[in-house]
Amino acid sequence: MRAVLTWRDKAEQCIYDLAFKPDGTQLILAAGNRLLVYDTSDGTLIQPLKGHKDTVYCVAYAKDGKRFASGSADKSVIIWTAKLEGILKYTHSDSIQCVSYNPVTHQLASCSSNDFGLWSPEQKSVSKHKSSSKITCCSWTNDGQYLALGMFNGVISIRNKNGEEKVKIERPGGALSPIWSICWNPSSRWESFWMNRENEEAEEVIVNRYFQEIPSTLKSAVYSSQGSEAEEEEPEEEEDSPRDDNSDEHNDILAVADWGQKLSFYQLSGKQVGKDRSLNFDPCCISYFTKGEYILLGGSDKQVSLFTKDGVRLGTIGDQNSWVWTCKVKPDSNYVVIGCQDGTISFYQLIFSTVHGLYKDRYAYRDSMTDVIVQHLITEQKVRIKCKELVKKIAIYKNRLAIQLPERILIYELYSDDSSDMHYRVKEKIVKKFECNLLVVCSDHIILCQEKRLQCLSFGGVKEREWQMESLIRYIKVIGGPPGREGLLVGLKNGQILKIFVDNLFAIVLLKQATAVRCLDMSASRNKLAVVDENDTCLVYDIHTKELLFQEPNANSVAWNTQCEDMLCFSGGGYLNIKASNFPVHQQKLQGFVVGYNGSKIFCLHVFSMSAVEVPQSAPMYQYLDRKMYKEAYQIACLGVTDADWRELAMEALEGLEFETAKKAFTRVQDLRYLELINSIEERKKRGETNNELFLADVFAYQGKFHEAAKLYKRSGHENLALDMYTDLRMFEYAKDFLGSGDPKETKMLITKQADWARNINEPKAAVEMYLSAGEHIKAIEISGDHGWVDILIDIARKLDKAEREPLLLCAYYFKKLDNPGYAAETYLKIGDLKSLVQLHVETQRWDEAFALGEKHPEFKDDVYVPYAQWLAENDRFEEAQKAFHKAGRQGEAVKVLEQLTHNAVVESRFNDAAYYYWMLSMQCLDIAQDRGQKEEMLVKFHHFQHLAELYHVYHSIQRYTEEPFSFHLPETLFNISRFLLHSLSKETPLGISKVNTLFTLAKQSKALGAYKLARHAYDKLQGLQIPARFQKSIELGSLTIRSKPFHDSEELVPLCYRCSTNNPLLNNLGNVCINCRQPFVFSASSYEVLHLVEFYLEDGITDEEAVALIDLEAPRLIKKERKWQEITNPNSQTLRLDETVDHIEEDDPFTAKLSFEQGGSEFVPVVVNRAVLRSMSRRDVLIKRWPKPLRWQYFRSLLPDASITMCPSCFQMFHSEDYELLVLQHNCCPYCRRRIDEASQ
Repeated sequence: MRAVLTWRDKAEQCIYDLAFKPDGTQLILAAGNRLLVYDTSDGTLIQPLKGHKDTVYCVAYAKDGKRFASGSADKSVIIWTAKLEGILKYTHSDSIQCVSYNPVTHQLASCSSNDFGLWSPEQKSVSKHKSSSKITCCSWTNDGQYLALGMFNGVISIRNKNGEEKVKIERPGGALSPIWSICWNPSSRWESFWMNRENEEAEEVIVNRYFQEIPSTLKSAVYSSQGSEAEEEEPEEEEDSPRDDNSDEHNDILAVADWGQKLSFYQLSGKQVGKDRSLNFDPCCISYFTKGEYILLGGSDKQVSLFTKDGVRLGTIGDQNSWVWTCKVKPDSNYVVIGCQDGTISFYQLIFSTVHGLYKDRYAYRDSMTDVIVQHLITEQKVRIKCKELVKKIAIYKNRLAIQLPERILIYELYSDDSSDMHYRVKEKIVKKFECNLLVVCSDHIILCQEKRLQCLSFGGVKEREWQMESLIRYIKVIGGPPGREGLLVGLKNGQILKIFVDNLFAIVLLKQATAVRCLDMSASRNKLAVVDENDTCLVYDIHTKELLFQEPNANSVAWNTQCEDMLCFSGGGYLNIKASNFPVHQQKLQGFVVGYNGSKIFCLHVFSMSAVEVPQSAPMYQYLDRKMYKEAYQIACLGVTDADWRELAMEALEGLEFETAKKAFTRVQDLRYLELINSIEERKKRGETNNELFLADVFAYQGKFHEAAKLYKRSGHENLALDMYTDLRMFEYAKDFLGSGDPKETKMLITKQADWARNINEPKAAVEMYLSAGEHIKAIEISGDHGWVDILIDIARKLDKAEREPLLLCAYYFKKLDNPGYAAETYLKIGDLKSLVQLHVETQRWDEAFALGEKHPEFKDDVYVPYAQWLAENDRFEEAQKAFHKAGRQGEAVKVLEQLTHNAVVESRFNDAAYYYWMLSMQCLDIAQDRGQKEEMLVKFHHFQHLAELYHVYHSIQRYTEEPFSFHLPETLFNISRFLLHSLSKETPLGISKVNTLFTLAKQSKALGAYKLARHAYDKLQGLQIPARFQKSIELGSLTIRSKPFHDSEELVPLCYRCSTNNPLLNNLGNVCINCRQPFVFSASSYEVLHLVEFYLEDGITDEEAVALIDLEAPRLIKKERKWQEITNPNSQTLRLDETVDHIEEDDPFTAKLSFEQGGSEFVPVVVNRAVLRSMSRRDVLIKRWPKPLRWQYFRSLLPDASITMCPSCFQMFHSEDYELLVLQHNCCPYCRRRIDEASQ
């Protein structure tokens, strides 16, 4: 550190105090009874200010720069504006000793010999507080919360903003040690430093990898004899440092200087930090640098001393001729102003010399004057070593670090041999004061440079040998070697360059040049030497021949690349210069000095920072490439180039057929395409191919140099490869030019390939035209179809010959796809493909055309009706679908559709529909039964489905009665239906039919109609079943109330057997047959009353046709005019009607005789009639169920001609005629089989 005088002036009176304007442009001095205002840039006196009547003792500027205050022996304080105008004046009872502005609130503290006052612009009066002793100095904390007062009696009083005393510090010296100057550290970032300060040893090493860089304006660097500059850096709070629970305790540090000649530090709490520092003079002023790093102290020793923030003296700033009363630092700078007893004003600039050392990627430099930071330039790790004394010199080599302090030298070593290890420990101490210009450390020695002399000392401090040079030593560097035998490279002012081994007394002269040496470096192989002389010229010599290889101007430092023998870099003139071999220099902008060059990293020192600059080695690599030196270029590239440079190297090597280098380079950029090319060429070479022109042609083709590749292909006799290349690249015009007037087949092939290309690049119309011209109709049709160009397809289809079946079929396919069935039909007709035409009509659902084709060509019947039936089924037209399947002869599908319909109807509780579908199923089975192979099975199914149809038809009424609120059936009908159903459910209950609902209906209706015994039986049966909650209450109530009814049934409800005239019970264990004659009852399909019909059978030998003929004969009988029955027969029904004028049969009926004759016995004996009986019957009395084959017809004789019965000719269900007519009117069809009345003629 050195101080340079910038300007000096002298006033007539003593300078008691001074203050800088916060922006640093003006300086206010207290001189006599005036204030002097100076321009800090050149020391010009701007204006003297008169306002006080006696000596001005103190002056202070507000932090905002708007006003300043002065205090005088005339007991007054004057407030001045920045325009140098006095605006306010107030007084104390004694002379003013010091003034200070609050840095936050701009409250002014003014202190006199017996009190102090606090004033702010907002308040009209000054609040004053008495003091027990004369106040000599005052200072506000950084946050403006507390004011420290220094007393003449040796006491420090810390007050809050209201003037109340919070802390009182009594110094050991008391009144014998008056407090003369105090100052708070303006920075609170020394917190961890002060917390650790008392317990650390001088050699302690603290590792901290993370630092916050804070630009410092306090230091300026000059080029040292070692040719490098250093970075200054301020540490963050260290992670492993102890913490005080109360952070306010150590945020503010108060420096105290007293006339007991001591310098002390205190925390805000009053606790002393460290020990008192002895000064050996009476201090008159103390002040901090802006950021708190350093302290200025002046007084009776007639000089200003620079101390570290913790009180370590660093040096002197300007000797004076009298006491120094005041000294301050210009804000945010490294300028210091000093005011003396004799009126001298001195303005100095402080310049801090850089102390540092570098070895490969480790850089050590001085920080805060007393610390050493070791920085790893690659990993950016940093280590701080706190020495607590002024660091004078630093040297670093391998795992050694030497630090010279004022009275000793410390040698450190790394804990381990790990290249990334940053933990140092003290190895040796040489406790001796040395004066030297340069310091060098080796494995076992310390080298001191003193002007012309070099001394080699062991780590124990013993001088082992000494070398005397002819001239001043300007540069020294360790260039490696075995431990204890390292070599030194030494440059002298007279231009001599020497090599010295530490174990050898004799220096070796490498060469002698005419100019002084400024910087030196030796290449990695020790074959070349680079020198920078005092004329800023870089000279490179061959060490063995002493020959000057080349020289370059504008150099201030030089470094060889440690990984490449032929590369060096030098800096100067704001440029970085990189030189490879003897090629021209490559330049790029760079500020600072080059101090190292490792691979692609250049270590550069600029102002205060050492940085590793990543420099692509592109320029030297291209210089080697220009000379076809591929291997050397590859070595340069390995040091660090961009991906683009690697690719260029790979391409150049490939074109130069240097496949090994090209392969390495392409591997680096991971270009598999070119690596495959190189591998294929190498394989071909192994197989014996030696045609380099062919290899080069492949390379050119890969690189996109197609015309050059084609020429080489042609020259090497491989025209076909050139043609393939052009066509693959869609360069058809070039291919045609290359081909000339050649083979038409090849021309057609070219057109086809061109069309393929046009198709791929989304030029489909052009592709279609090309395909058509090349005869590739299918591809043209595909493109046109995919793009929906119907017009082009029509044109192609009409131009094609009908023999070209495949393209025509493709046209038809696209016509169908594009919803143009007419053109598709035209195309199918053209080629005569009727089956496809049928499929087209089916797919487009043009059923009329399909049916017409089916009529003309019966072989396509299945192809029409089956899809039609499926389409009907898909559109929920199942009945029509079933008929269509039937028509198509697909009985199985017809049955499946019906079965699915029936199942769905049952599941959805549509029992009426279920009955209808089961009836249709039964008729379908009857139709299939005509096939002898399936007759037995189908007849079983027929009877089963007929039975289910009747059950679901009946249950429909019960389900509606139980589920719907209003019943549309008479009680008698529900009564008969529920009995019929219970009789029919004797074996098993079909899906969906509920016995609970049936019994419930029977119970309700029985009770209503007076069949109490039956009702009680039904209620009892219900108790054994699981009853839904909705019926529970009703059934329980019914079960109770029925007990009050008589235990018998109404005789009116008892069914009569019309064959044997037997009264049957309401609940019949035998089912729906007579308990006496076992004759099955015939029920009305609407009211389910027992009809007055008796079924009879024909004698063997009588056919159905003969029986009908005999019945129709109607033999004459004795008649009498009376009310008679008349039979009316029509295709829809057979009806017996009462007619007043019809004859009545008088004689006994043979059929009746047959009934009485045949009855009796436990087995059912059917009524069998012969021809005579048939002949005696009237056609009006007989109903015939004319079942289709293979079933026999069924014959029924009415025994009560008075009651008219109607039978549906489709389902053969019997009805009372009145009921049937009403139901037909309601539904317009038969209620059972749904045969519409308008279908009579069909």
